[in-house]
Amino acid sequence: MARPRGAKARAGAVVEALAELYPDAHCALDHTNAYELLVATILSAQCTDERVNMVTPSVFARYPTPADLAVADPDELEGLVRSTGFFRSKARNLIGMAQAVEERFGGKIPTELDDFVTLPGVGRKTGNVVRSVWYGLPGLPVDTHVTRLSQRLKLTSEDDPVKIESDLGAMVPPAEWGLLSLRLIEHGRQVCDARKPRCDACGLAGICPSAGLYSSSSNARARPSARRAAKSPRSAP
Repeated sequence: MARPRGAKARAGAVVEALAELYPDAHCALDHTNAYELLVATILSAQCTDERVNMVTPSVFARYPTPADLAVADPDELEGLVRSTGFFRSKARNLIGMAQAVEERFGGKIPTELDDFVTLPGVGRKTGNVVRSVWYGLPGLPVDTHVTRLSQRLKLTSEDDPVKIESDLGAMVPPAEWGLLSLRLIEHGRQVCDARKPRCDACGLAGICPSAGLYSSSSNARARPSARRAAKSPRSAP
């Protein structure tokens, strides 16, 4: 198949290919409602989903509603979330988020992105996660995997997550935003590694302009010069 020309055509091909590769892609954070997903996503900053899933059962059991979390003892909450890293900041944001939800949204997790970003500890990525995963609304979370893959696929030249979200959103139908993000994340974890992407096993290789550029063969081409440098005469002591 001929490689698609232009970012928009390539974006459409990526959406189709990822849908075939990861038809069952889903959010890796364990949750049963919007509140739990919001808490888990806040905790996931600079932390693995696996670790978050180990921590959240005790958090949800102790604070099953925003009202409970809003009056949490900071020291107790810090102890529960300590292993996720940045635990003091996360505990402060969780309590502040819950208080804001209670005071301004009647205890209900909002649906609008403009409302999400007014909550402590909640940015566009977190808001888009809850919108797309729980509410089924248009939302395109941009994390490090989405950033890396969209750049390698030449769907954007931006580094800023908001600009990347805008670039991708302009080329992909809103109904596909959430699934595109989940599938890019899955592909980034399984195949398109940050340091050693497996281009030889990549289902997007026929689409991706960067295919092979990060392969071991590229590194091998750099070795002869390194060997020559190693053989050059050393300066006298």
